[in-house]
Amino acid sequence: MKNKAVLIITCVALSGNFAKASTKKGDDRPNILFIIADDASFQHFGAYGCKWVRTPAFDRVSREGLLFNKCYTSNAKSTPSRSSILTGLYSWESGAAANHNPYFPEDLKVVTESLAENGYNVAFTGKGWAPGNPGEKNNEKRLLTGKPYQKRKLIPPSTGIHTTDYVGNFSDFLDEVESDKPWFFWFGCYEPHRAYEFGSGNRLGGKNITDIDNLPLFFPDNQIVRTDMLDYAYEIEYFDKQIEGYLMELEKRSLLDNTIIIITSDNGMPFPRCKGNNYEYSNHMPLAIMWKNGIVNSGRKIDDYVNFVDFAPTFMEVSKSKDMKLKPGKGRSLCDIFYSKKSGIINNYRNFTILGRERHDYGRPQNQGYPIRAIIQNDLLYIINFKPQLLPAGNPETGYADCDGSPTKTEILTMQMDKTNSWYYKLSFELRNREELYDLSIDPDCVINLSENQKYKKAKEELKILLLSELENQNDPRVLNDGDIFDKYPYSEPVGVNFWEKVTQKEISEPWEITKGWLNPTDYSTYTK
Repeated sequence: MKNKAVLIITCVALSGNFAKASTKKGDDRPNILFIIADDASFQHFGAYGCKWVRTPAFDRVSREGLLFNKCYTSNAKSTPSRSSILTGLYSWESGAAANHNPYFPEDLKVVTESLAENGYNVAFTGKGWAPGNPGEKNNEKRLLTGKPYQKRKLIPPSTGIHTTDYVGNFSDFLDEVESDKPWFFWFGCYEPHRAYEFGSGNRLGGKNITDIDNLPLFFPDNQIVRTDMLDYAYEIEYFDKQIEGYLMELEKRSLLDNTIIIITSDNGMPFPRCKGNNYEYSNHMPLAIMWKNGIVNSGRKIDDYVNFVDFAPTFMEVSKSKDMKLKPGKGRSLCDIFYSKKSGIINNYRNFTILGRERHDYGRPQNQGYPIRAIIQNDLLYIINFKPQLLPAGNPETGYADCDGSPTKTEILTMQMDKTNSWYYKLSFELRNREELYDLSIDPDCVINLSENQKYKKAKEELKILLLSELENQNDPRVLNDGDIFDKYPYSEPVGVNFWEKVTQKEISEPWEITKGWLNPTDYSTYTK
């Protein structure tokens, strides 16, 4: 039975004014609906085999379109990931946009601006490009994801869920959009970003901790961690119900067939060793695409490596748009996959992808980032940690602020001095080797570092050569002896100014005042259900 919030969403959405023409005259280019979750790993969608998270709408899109098995974001954090989508550039190619909470480069054009110039109506609801300062254009705030539709609100089913009425705002957009022009709409769901209402997965989602059958190996297996995972799953299911509402809107208005629907997430789950890192749970993203008028042989599963940098050239090709001012990148349009009849591997040139990271959240001396570059090919993940002397999740005196706070984080931090369970703490918070290598075919959780295993020595060296060669061709400052430039770009939010100095000068009475309760947010020991 649908909960009240979902019924409200559906009723509001279906009560819209449908006087607008359902088909465009004179312009048959497809509409583009881009749907992006906030902090969801690919492992937790039904189409990928997950049994304890129910995602029927995502599964439907994958069934009636394409399911991509190897889609990756180039940078597993909100802002740089979204920057890659909008620019078609790997984050290290985009200057300040490589960082979290940046000022977006004034001279860097985004694909949505090109679409608008080529006749598309461009708008969004929920979370667009964020967090950060997009700057100004013509003395007005730059709208990197188009015109905002944010007026409609609802009463959410839990305190962890946002009040934005995503479907209602989309309905308002469709009521207002010019019927003779195609459109691009960005639906940025705030879920399943933290914070969650603890126990909501059980109380509201009807889930039980015994339902979870694939708990990551780098988490301790206990009631609190499993409850935290259920709360995360509940918010993914809320996201999926919004997708269902969007599909109903399109069907009601006879717009479904000529709309390209792309569903993904910006980065992995907001847990230790996931979001913000460079592992499978960090960068491996869900991706389903449906386009009834364009995709050949629906229901195919694709094994090519694709990256978020491929979205912008795809948008340009399907919209038949041209713009010489867009900075050229290494992304490739996905249209060859759309028009193929094959499943599995479509094109052999998509046989690897590259990942990376620069400065994310605060928490190290001089607010330094934790620079990483990585490559995946043939199910081998090779990683270079360029500053292994730094802590990957930030320093302890800041509450390990470069890792989202959560019951799971609190549980792992309490295990630091526990000889039996300190392994969990070490994996998420201690220093890492300069090089890491994981065989994803046998170790998808990325816990067995094979970088010094002689059996993998040749493969590791080949991956290293390929990675560094690609980065040099992309003029990556990190491999051209100018990597510290990323730490010189300013934060766009004042909390980042001299954060480290404030901590060391004891101007903050408790570290978790800045880190929003990251160290000890709540006593979860009383939760017994």
